[in-house]
Amino acid sequence: MRLFVCLPLLAAIPGVAFAGPLTFDAALQRARQEAPSIKAKALAAEAARSARGGAGSLPDPTLAVGLDSFPISGPLAFAPGQDNFTMARVGVSQDIPNLAKRRAQRARADSDIKAADADTAFEARSVEVGTALAWINLAYAERRLTALDDLLARLERVVRTTPSAVASGNARPAQTLAGRQAIASLEDRRSELVSNIARARAALTRWTGDPAPEIAGSIPDFPVDGAELRAGLDRLPTMAMIDAQSGQAMADVRMADANRRSDFGVNLAYQRRDPRFGDYVSAGVTVSLPFFTRSRQNAGIAAAQENAGRILAERDAALRALAADLETDLADHIMHHEQWLRARDTLLPLAEQRVTLETASYGAGRANLVDIADAYAALADVTLNTLDREALVAADGVRLNLTYRSESQ
Repeated sequence: MRLFVCLPLLAAIPGVAFAGPLTFDAALQRARQEAPSIKAKALAAEAARSARGGAGSLPDPTLAVGLDSFPISGPLAFAPGQDNFTMARVGVSQDIPNLAKRRAQRARADSDIKAADADTAFEARSVEVGTALAWINLAYAERRLTALDDLLARLERVVRTTPSAVASGNARPAQTLAGRQAIASLEDRRSELVSNIARARAALTRWTGDPAPEIAGSIPDFPVDGAELRAGLDRLPTMAMIDAQSGQAMADVRMADANRRSDFGVNLAYQRRDPRFGDYVSAGVTVSLPFFTRSRQNAGIAAAQENAGRILAERDAALRALAADLETDLADHIMHHEQWLRARDTLLPLAEQRVTLETASYGAGRANLVDIADAYAALADVTLNTLDREALVAADGVRLNLTYRSESQ
């Protein structure tokens, strides 16, 4: 019965609250689905598509109502019923922009759609990178805590032997304090790691929307192929955005050029007079006359062309910046990978060996607890440093492959 009573409450809680642990791929998928920034960009793209339907259409017609030839002076002043000139008029007019201008408007609307789509893709890539790095940070934060807890347990087992060592005369009473001090120092580091986990979890919540995300699965391996990444720089979302802006600028050039051509208009009016004189119908055509093209239309064309040139120059600058950033990130990745291998294969085994040797010497009475505490402190430093270096390598792989991966790769 309690379950049935609680069912409505359970149904009211968002499904995300019951989500299971997130693998790396699941976190990326949820971020793509839940990120408000992506939804906002997608809505902007849909707005651009909706606006496309009216691009290049004729403007709305204009209704005009008036009174023509109303006398205000002379013998018939303010007596319109006594002359045959005063007329009540109702008419409609329609402006017709030239065909080139309407085509340019449609081209501008198409370029707006491409720009909105490129902006959405850029935001999706940013969210993807942020989510991946947050997941990696949380995974390694938890690994650091697990490694430190293991070291604490090992050190505590050694420290528990100190009373018997003091009783047997193998250790001085003051030396027992070294073990407690070492444990307290590691506990301080543990508190810091717990805080790091909370911060990493908060970052993952930002991207996925999960209020208490838990990660699962192995940490993915992202091999870095520098040649492949260099080949795809020209097709990155950043460049797609600039290309879309270039398309908008070229459409503006066509719009400005179309202003040099004449626009048209048609009008039709019905004019009613006194029944004694009959009614009239008037029709006409208007044509704009762009006589002052040098000071008006040509100036607009020049401005639009210069803006298009500016965007092309910015594209070259952005491509150079991306290439430089890629080379810098590749160099850092090589350095981080070498440092991680050195820590994993040399520094960490040496620190483990030192703890083993100092523990054996302590058991044989040739070392004291201070030596063991120092060895465990050094091992903690090396263990956490090794995980830090491994985390940098993993983050480099994620950042390089997701940031510099072209849409076609």
